[in-house]
Amino acid sequence: MKKSIFIITLMICGAINAQQVPQYSQFQRNQFMINPAAAGVYDFVDITMSGRWQWLGVDDSPRTSYLAFSVPVRFKPKYYNPGIRTSGGPVQNPEIKTGKLKHTFGGQMLADQYGAFRKFAFSGTYAIHVPMTKKVNLSFGVKAGLSNNSFLASQAQVLNIMAPEQNQYNDPTYDAFVQNQSNKYIMDVSAGLYLYSNNFFFGVAAEQLTRDMVEFGQGTANFDPQMHYSVLGGYKIPVSDKFTLTPGFLVKYMSPAPVSIDFNLQMEYKEWLWMTLGYRHTDALIAMVGMNISQRFKVGYSYDFSISRFNNYSSGGHELTLGLMLGR
Repeated sequence: MKKSIFIITLMICGAINAQQVPQYSQFQRNQFMINPAAAGVYDFVDITMSGRWQWLGVDDSPRTSYLAFSVPVRFKPKYYNPGIRTSGGPVQNPEIKTGKLKHTFGGQMLADQYGAFRKFAFSGTYAIHVPMTKKVNLSFGVKAGLSNNSFLASQAQVLNIMAPEQNQYNDPTYDAFVQNQSNKYIMDVSAGLYLYSNNFFFGVAAEQLTRDMVEFGQGTANFDPQMHYSVLGGYKIPVSDKFTLTPGFLVKYMSPAPVSIDFNLQMEYKEWLWMTLGYRHTDALIAMVGMNISQRFKVGYSYDFSISRFNNYSSGGHELTLGLMLGR
């Protein structure tokens, strides 16, 4: 048996048994990527761009980038006048307004690549926010879109186990696998519930609800999408006039993979600068820092220090997030 078959088997099994959706270290600041019902919490156009590099030092390690935005229906833009000086320096986080019914539309574009597998996805989101009390809202959101899944033969490393010193191989099974590849499109539907106020948030969501019910193309890359479930929560604790602490958690599950659990503790200074320490069970320790640069811009950075077996091969992971707030 050729080693090429063994490698492909490992890659396919990894795609089936591991998390099939990207993970994010900055989940507490970008909850929209976890739960579609979190879209439109703020009453302005919220645009987020992010890039994530995981397991640096490992060839063809996972890389993820996305662009997401949400727009409230009743949004009234504040037109920019170039003659007016824009604000700079410390700017507090925007207030979360509750106690009224509102509708929100949004969208996401995602690029995710791990090894020889690549995924492009685009989707639209709708969320309705219903007031439970003057200080608490409950939102329901749905996301629907398509993902383009492909296998990159040029990224796959194959060897002839009978003659490993040779660069060439002869494996009809692998050749047939590569020739059978084409772009495969799979419909993706997600839904979530999200309960929130200015002091706490709690949400549950499910992704890839339709699995491969609707698909186009004949490729076998990512051929068996599974449902993913997540529970997200956090509570803000005032410590003083300047400092607040927000412990948060994220629990994810996909059968047959084990449960993934993230914990973090975010400290905010004057609701302008935030620093976070996090722990991903059996996987990584995480440090984050971010700030509001101005009324319109915010930035966040996180570093993952691996505590798993990849620590011997990887120099960690990086995640950079940029935010644009229009109409604050």
